[in-house]
Amino acid sequence: GKSMADKLRFGIYCEVQNGDGFDSAKTTRDVLDLILHADRLGYDVFSLIEHHFFPQFGISANPLAMFAAAAQATRNIRFRTLCHTLPLTNPAVKAGEIAVVDILTGGRLDCGVGRGHPWEYPPIGMPLEETQGRFEEALEILEQAFTMERFSYSGKYYQLEDIAVVPKPIQKPYPPVYMVGTSGASFDLGARKGWALAFGGPAPVSTFKPGVDRYLEACAKYGTKPTVACVRCVYMAEDERRARAEVEPALKGFFANNARPIYSVNPHMKQKLVQGGYAFYTTGMLEALTKLSYEEIVAGGYAFIGTPQKVLDQCAELREQIAVDEITIISHFGNIEPWKAAKTQELFAQEVVQKLRGS
Repeated sequence: GKSMADKLRFGIYCEVQNGDGFDSAKTTRDVLDLILHADRLGYDVFSLIEHHFFPQFGISANPLAMFAAAAQATRNIRFRTLCHTLPLTNPAVKAGEIAVVDILTGGRLDCGVGRGHPWEYPPIGMPLEETQGRFEEALEILEQAFTMERFSYSGKYYQLEDIAVVPKPIQKPYPPVYMVGTSGASFDLGARKGWALAFGGPAPVSTFKPGVDRYLEACAKYGTKPTVACVRCVYMAEDERRARAEVEPALKGFFANNARPIYSVNPHMKQKLVQGGYAFYTTGMLEALTKLSYEEIVAGGYAFIGTPQKVLDQCAELREQIAVDEITIISHFGNIEPWKAAKTQELFAQEVVQKLRGS
């Protein structure tokens, strides 16, 4: 079996959704409290998205600041941005910001990287067709910024002249990297570098299996060690009826919030989305989520909802489908009341983490 070093890890992920009429300062503080709560319960990692301009989807505009704050009041939990939306900022600047927070967290930082959602680019006037190229250049620049005293870089989008990025991260050679998304090219790159893969979202687990398999095959090809983290929306209560009564509005809100920004991307941009490698967003799958009934969401495994035993069974089933190293749950979603998110974090820690860790 797996050695102790390879034991199953558990985490929390949050988009910091903030619906109409909600106070964004309060929501931000609520999530900070949930990070401290997760640390006390023994979770391994807390992940936040980086997301801009669409409050219902998420107001997590500066996850690094949240982590620097949370690090001062926690002992063990690690912190991971899922993901830094690399094309939005100059990667040489971002590298220094990440390094400062690696220092302030005492080396408890993971670095998730991706292109993020396509709707973040039109508001800042960045052409969608540039995002993949910018992302690829940014990855090269980040790696050099973390490991080289000085370097120059000449790409299509970034030209850097004899630059010293300081400070350096305290984790060597740099914080663990997590790739997100569904693109074959980035999976191959991640596998070659020995970087981890994080997958998940409001879809059945089976949706993600082909991509994970591709990553695992690529790791085998390059002789690197795969690390796979799965994200699932979870709500737990003592019985099914109570779970439904407590979570249904927030769950429906979560699915609606996830789809809402897609309506900002004009239909005439479909061609651009496809050209930019964002074809998924033209499939109508996000919009279809909003039509699902509560029963369909639960029966289809779009979220793990119900009694502790049921969620434990679903997590065990997930592990039979895909060999995951980490199960990360979304506890705060769709304007859920903070006490409900805390309750799920607690029940999951007691009823699922302890039982699966033992196995």
